[in-house]
Amino acid sequence: MSEREETRRIQFTGKSSYIVSLPKQWVIDLGLKQGDQITITREGKSALKILPAKDQAKLVQQEDAILEISRDDDNATIVRKLVSLYFLGYKTIQIKPKADRLQPGQRNAIKSAVKGMLMGAEIISDSVDGITIQVLVNLLELSVDGAFKRMLHLAKSMLKDALLAVKEGNVELAKEVIDSDDEVDRFGFYIIRQLKIAIQNEHMLKDMGFDNARQCLGYRIIVKNIERTGDHASLIAKDLLEFKKPVRKDAMEKIESLNEFSTSVLDQACLALFKEDFNQAELAIKKSSEISKYEKRILESLKSIKDEEEAFRIKRMIGNITRIAEYASDIAEIVLNMNIEKMLKKRP
Repeated sequence: MSEREETRRIQFTGKSSYIVSLPKQWVIDLGLKQGDQITITREGKSALKILPAKDQAKLVQQEDAILEISRDDDNATIVRKLVSLYFLGYKTIQIKPKADRLQPGQRNAIKSAVKGMLMGAEIISDSVDGITIQVLVNLLELSVDGAFKRMLHLAKSMLKDALLAVKEGNVELAKEVIDSDDEVDRFGFYIIRQLKIAIQNEHMLKDMGFDNARQCLGYRIIVKNIERTGDHASLIAKDLLEFKKPVRKDAMEKIESLNEFSTSVLDQACLALFKEDFNQAELAIKKSSEISKYEKRILESLKSIKDEEEAFRIKRMIGNITRIAEYASDIAEIVLNMNIEKMLKKRP
């Protein structure tokens, strides 16, 4: 049984109450003493939460946020503030005008941000007098690992589809890839929110599978690298929208081979993350260095291309894809840092 678990027997007292004792060390660690009040909250059908009354007041205060905006606040500033409050873990966010009313453009920007960027957030009240947003997503329904895996899969799919769009000259598919980038960001924002909550709550930290807050920091950087992977897929898709024509088939086949290699390194680095495997991370770093061979092979083939515009497009795509292998190496480095202590020799 872990230090966070204790077994206590429920006892009956009086005619309408049951009592249960608390471990002495827990009470001391929380700074409580005889006579202090605690609150007991029923959560669902099978759980009870016990919280010191002083902490319960702070918790309630932290769950609700009121953001006042002026008539002159631009939409981008409002959205940044909204995202920041989402990151901080507030469950209810009220956006109100300081005076007069919310402007139509401000309301539309807020609603678009909630719908397109904030996973689990819903608008429960909307008028010119203010907008109320509630975050409904349950931690147990979508774990950090679960969200990360879906984010990773989506980013890799974007890369594959972006190259296919350029190869076929498929503008509609390119637009779908660009739209998918918002979904990758939504998963990223959700994970960051959960990590910030975990850092502030030791029990939540353990429930998410982290040993310490330092691991949350590492995970945060890893998530950013997956977000960037989606960004590069979007850049490749935008190439087609810019030039309106496919790239020659022989060059695309080499670029697709480069992409397969880069994503394989990314898979290896992320597998090391999930398995907490130091050695696997080292292998991913070594493998990532081989990207230069693929890159050199394609650049050599460019010498026979007389069309400068097409050569430029190919070079730009190569640059976007090689960055994926670099991100994979960065992820593997973080996995090394997160798991290095496992490699230390234990003292007798």
